[in-house]
Amino acid sequence: MRTSTRSKVDPFIVMDVMEAARRAEEAGRHIIHMEVGQPGTGAPKVATDALARAMVQGPLGYTVALGLPALRARIAQMYGEWYNVDLNPERVVITPGSSGGFLLAFTALFDSGDRVGIGAPGYPSYRQILHALGLQPVDLQTDPANRLQPVGADFEGMDLAGLMVASPGNPTGTMLDRSAMGALIDAASAQKASFISDEIYHGIEYEAKAVTALELTDECYVINSFSKYFSMTGWRVGWMVVPEDHVRVVERIAQNMFICAPHASQVAALAAMDAGDELQANLAVYTRNRLLMLEGLPKAGFDRIAPPDGAFYVYADVSEITNDSRALAAEILEGAGVAVTPGLDFDPIRGHQTLRFSYARSTSDIEEGLARLQKFMAARG
Repeated sequence: MRTSTRSKVDPFIVMDVMEAARRAEEAGRHIIHMEVGQPGTGAPKVATDALARAMVQGPLGYTVALGLPALRARIAQMYGEWYNVDLNPERVVITPGSSGGFLLAFTALFDSGDRVGIGAPGYPSYRQILHALGLQPVDLQTDPANRLQPVGADFEGMDLAGLMVASPGNPTGTMLDRSAMGALIDAASAQKASFISDEIYHGIEYEAKAVTALELTDECYVINSFSKYFSMTGWRVGWMVVPEDHVRVVERIAQNMFICAPHASQVAALAAMDAGDELQANLAVYTRNRLLMLEGLPKAGFDRIAPPDGAFYVYADVSEITNDSRALAAEILEGAGVAVTPGLDFDPIRGHQTLRFSYARSTSDIEEGLARLQKFMAARG
């Protein structure tokens, strides 16, 4: 049976690394996981308690396509609390994770063949989802001088239908300040390109609050999720904020693509939004881990790094060590028992010379992983 040309997407290499790590663990080895961007903590206790109560009270079924009204209202309230943005809850769309948001946004905004700019390095699934939808991803080779975030000059004259940005970014953890975000919005608007802001790592910031695109414009799509700050990766629930005249457009697509986000996950997500103490305790762990990474990675020879502003990653230039980051990652897994991600996932052109290290797990894991890396790299020479 034939397959479509759209189906020819690249594998998500970090998932291959996870599988190699799983096989090593199955063989009896203890692996330190620095490859996956997944909190080591589970959903907040108030979230699981709320779901347990809901399951006793009655069956959980379909919700309306846009999501539980109470959850949409609570998310809108959060924008007032976090950013002083007065947001109409009707603009909030609950999605099956941020991945569902990408599918809805790309389908709502673009026609087959449209060119959409994405910063490189960047989250690899942007590129693959765009390709699978018959769209053309355009990698924007960002400059280390701009902390690997795009600027208007990177896509000047490119005739883009859309621009996707992420702040804090994956794999870099770097952020756009208000001025940089505004300049990108203006540059996209100048060539009539739709602006999409991936804000999935908001809440995980260290020295300054991340800027939401909604502080600067209503003419954008903002995508977020309960996976990172709220520590609910496996629950597959996220949200979008869209312009008021796009709500019905997105709703029609969501009805047909997904019916709705999982009802159980929406119940838990609503409760999680009031788990402030637990979530801030998680952030304190990431803050400690970040300092350990910034001290420990250079001691292992990974000294060409930019301190992350948010998220829980360090992106390292390893061009002085190797020209094959995938082979180096495999060598580190085999020799040190530490799983790390080669940069090819994030940047097809320069990623063979970069590695991403995640510090989302427990502090004890990070300490052990750094000790292993230092010992292995010293022996490697």
